[in-house]
Amino acid sequence: MLDTNLTTQLRSYLTMLTTDVTLVPSPYTGDDSTRVEKSRQMDELLAEIADLSDAVSVADPVASQYEPSFAVTRPGTDIGVRFAGLPMGHEFTSLVLALLQVGGHEIKEDEALKKAVTTVEGHHEFVTYMSLSCVNCPTVVQAFNAMSVLNPNIRHTAVEGSTFRDEVAAKGVQSVPTIFLDGEEWGSGRMTMTEILEKLDAEAASGAHEDLSHRDPYDVLVVGAGPAGAAAGVYAARKGIRTAVVGDRVGGQVLDTATIDNLVSVPHTTGSELAASLNAHMADYELDLIEHQHATGLTPGGDGFTVHLTDGNLRSRAVILATGARWRHLGVPGEEEYRTRGVTYCPHCDGPLFRGKRVAVIGGGNSGVEAALDLAGVVEHVTVIEFLDELKADEVLLTALGKLDNVDAITGAATTSIDGDGTTVTGLSYTDRASGQDHSIDVSGVFVQIGLLPNTEWLSQAVDLNGRGEVVIDERCRTSVPGIFAAGDCTTQAYKQIIISMGSGATASLAAFDHLIRNQA
Repeated sequence: MLDTNLTTQLRSYLTMLTTDVTLVPSPYTGDDSTRVEKSRQMDELLAEIADLSDAVSVADPVASQYEPSFAVTRPGTDIGVRFAGLPMGHEFTSLVLALLQVGGHEIKEDEALKKAVTTVEGHHEFVTYMSLSCVNCPTVVQAFNAMSVLNPNIRHTAVEGSTFRDEVAAKGVQSVPTIFLDGEEWGSGRMTMTEILEKLDAEAASGAHEDLSHRDPYDVLVVGAGPAGAAAGVYAARKGIRTAVVGDRVGGQVLDTATIDNLVSVPHTTGSELAASLNAHMADYELDLIEHQHATGLTPGGDGFTVHLTDGNLRSRAVILATGARWRHLGVPGEEEYRTRGVTYCPHCDGPLFRGKRVAVIGGGNSGVEAALDLAGVVEHVTVIEFLDELKADEVLLTALGKLDNVDAITGAATTSIDGDGTTVTGLSYTDRASGQDHSIDVSGVFVQIGLLPNTEWLSQAVDLNGRGEVVIDERCRTSVPGIFAAGDCTTQAYKQIIISMGSGATASLAAFDHLIRNQA
């Protein structure tokens, strides 16, 4: 199951175990050929893991609601997590962390947050439905697994959807990650441990928050923790000035990206890997990284500015805005109603849930055509819907698309609604812009890929924005307000690329430092 590289890495990680770990398999004994093969692979995987460390053993098989599955347990305790199916692909990291955390290795979360999790009372049985190609799922799986280790009242099973297709269909799961609590749908999409705790037990979560307003002012405050924000933070910290990077999550939208092949000097990486590298690089410097925060306002005052956040206000002499962008929505009837029930924005995450079905991709740019190419190998048929009279993607992508016999494109089409039966998507309606005639197609899923919307609504009264909501900047990333700078996808920079955002983050930081030097009190 494991190649030489993974075996070497895992053997090294398992030396960090401080207590024994027992793997408890629940093999499949039915006649479903897919599950039979997955069960065989599971047995092979568990044996390989146990061979790598004397602290890991495999117990006798036991029956389970999910077969094949296995539990990672700490002998003599109620601590354990369960994987249903094989946690490979993006979820292999989740398996490694589960082994380490169940085995006594420290959970890398804020101490106040971990303590808050231990105070949750009552029994809570969580099930997360995930896919191995999903870039958002590991965050959720790892958060619940860690919470289960911290508090045995919280139990968690991660279910790999392609192995349990009947259950996925029966529960109407059409987007991953989808979370069930005690048999009822509880949430969906990427969620951090903080967000999970706030939803599960608001009283317990209240003890995990610091009042940021008590912090001393910074020299440079970077709002946003994606590639632009991380670069700005590193460049500011290198100057030896008091620096903070504040944001929702390190990596930002990069975390929603499956593969990255155009980051010069790094031939191939993934969004999650790049985010981890950004985090590690920032950790090398004297800067405050403050996560799980949303900015709501920016006001001048005193010697600098005040940024209003989820958990209080932070003051700084200079501010760098690097809030990035999010997927643009269509805004047509049915989109919100059927979101996570056939309407999705991530082909990598949710594509496997539509295996053998007909789907539509809305958008004929690079993102839309790339989505169609990805989906074509999984679904029965893909229809690309483009508003303009021709597809706008790069020629190399269009050439690849033209070679597929299960993809077609409709151009000059204005999507008017996403249709369904009250439970799930059943079709899509559009108007031919040339003839004015209305049409509809039968599809089970709609993947929206129509570009990005800058995260700047909270800045409408603070700095100048253009008609698309982007922060207007000059060649040095200066905004309309002296002392406020901006970088990355939230700005008017011409091209929305990771490497360009990193460069603009560095430019903004150097410009901010120059501003501070020239405006010393």
